[in-house]
Amino acid sequence: MTSFTSHTRDLIQMLPKNGKLILMIVALALGAATNDLNASSDEDAKAVAALDTKYQAAVKSNDAATMDQILADDFVLVTGRGKVFNKADLLESARNKEVTYERQDEESGTQKVRVWGDTAVVTALLWIKGVAQPKRIDYKLWFSDTYVRTPAGWRYVFGQASLPLPQSESK
Repeated sequence: MTSFTSHTRDLIQMLPKNGKLILMIVALALGAATNDLNASSDEDAKAVAALDTKYQAAVKSNDAATMDQILADDFVLVTGRGKVFNKADLLESARNKEVTYERQDEESGTQKVRVWGDTAVVTALLWIKGVAQPKRIDYKLWFSDTYVRTPAGWRYVFGQASLPLPQSESK
């Protein structure tokens, strides 16, 4: 590493004055670009976090119109039991109010968003409580929701839900 550093220093010293200036400008620009990428990723994470919270609220209120805006047309949800639902299934369930939710909320402090370019994954602990005709439901589960940036904005493309957690683990 030392020989590389001294070699680099020798190369820089050999540059003419305007070459050093150009090198400094390029180095500063690269540093600024890296900061912009990090800021963009943080902004994306905040946007996706808010969108996922909005989606959970739409499910809670059986707001099919908002769900329709957020879900990608080729959306897929896989439950902890391996059952697969698509966008049409979820919208129909909301329109028919198959579940009346008392709670459909992410547990405070559990939401984590990870962003990789145009893909983001949200994980959180979800508390679901209400009536799914004809029985009462009250359980917590972990989920991972995958969002993809499209020309129309972020869209929810894939969801994976755990099995309901045992009561002792969900508190």
